[in-house]
Amino acid sequence: MNLFANVNCILMLLPNFDQSMRQFYFTPGPSQLYFTVEEHIKSALKENIPSISHRSDSFKDIFRSTSLALRQLLNLPQNYHILFTASATEVWERCIQNMVQFESCHFVNGAFSKRFASISAHLGRKATSIEAPHGEVVDIKSVLIPESCEMIAMTQNETSTGAAHTLDDVNKIRKGFPDQILALDVVSCAPYVNIDYSMVDTAYFSVQKCFGLPAGLGVWIVNDRCINKSEGLLNAGLSVGSYHSLPELILKAEKHQTPETPNVLGIYLLGKVAEDMLNKGLEMIRRETDYKAAVLYNAIEQNPILQPFVKKSVNRSKTTLVAATTIDSNHIIEKLGEKSMIIGSGYGNYKKEHIRIANFPTHPKEHVEFIADELIKIRD
Repeated sequence: MNLFANVNCILMLLPNFDQSMRQFYFTPGPSQLYFTVEEHIKSALKENIPSISHRSDSFKDIFRSTSLALRQLLNLPQNYHILFTASATEVWERCIQNMVQFESCHFVNGAFSKRFASISAHLGRKATSIEAPHGEVVDIKSVLIPESCEMIAMTQNETSTGAAHTLDDVNKIRKGFPDQILALDVVSCAPYVNIDYSMVDTAYFSVQKCFGLPAGLGVWIVNDRCINKSEGLLNAGLSVGSYHSLPELILKAEKHQTPETPNVLGIYLLGKVAEDMLNKGLEMIRRETDYKAAVLYNAIEQNPILQPFVKKSVNRSKTTLVAATTIDSNHIIEKLGEKSMIIGSGYGNYKKEHIRIANFPTHPKEHVEFIADELIKIRD
């Protein structure tokens, strides 16, 4: 029985849906813009937001309101600070510069977590990597972490493989290693995953994934422990970076400013989308995400040419779904592209062997059901 037989009719009734002209992006980042972004951009242009000075009171108000909305959305403790960078990739480098003098330890469950370790090594630190097989996460029960490491880096949701650590994994590492700084990559899962940020010292994300915004803005969350570590290194005569060192970022953030001319429009839009998500309700967003993920995984498992790349269901990402395919992924991507639905190819060496489908808050259930229906039908 076809569960989604009427989806085509539903889609044609959706606002702005035109299969012949408009494409909808389910790529894992950049992805489809959050559905309210278009109106917020119009408002920003009307208010000349891209032209205002980053030292003006207007920008300070934007910084303040965006930080407040994010703090509420993520339920951040009071001693955690929100900073803005160019990207999450930049945060990798800033973490090492400001929090690691000698050694970092990295849980590697895909290409992006592996790249973080390589940046630490490039900066001259000893970077210990604990690597899981592709499609898996590091087994917390058997892991051996050097006591000498100053920072432990975990990627909760690995965008390249769709392998996700459980929150129980994060909590066990925190409790087992209370003296190390715990850094958590939440790039493709925040705000969906209900993280207790008090269990980590620093977390970071980019806005072009779950927040459905144009790329070009990173968000770095740090607690006082991170700041103290950075200041200690600085007082010891060591370099912690220049204009984007943690002490400099904090100094400006306390005044609702940034050290450099930032992505003012991006910060403005992030605040507006965070407010929209608060108004909708995180519980609703999470329920919808769970439902959409179940629909997609069900479709993947029904098609004999597809299978979830992550074998253990408990470690399968709900926001970046990865499926292995027995045929060239380009064929599947092209078939969905003909229906105006753009999904992602596999990452790196898996380009032709995997498909990746984003399941972010901006993706409506009807579109997900349509993709699921089409996935079931595609054959070689």
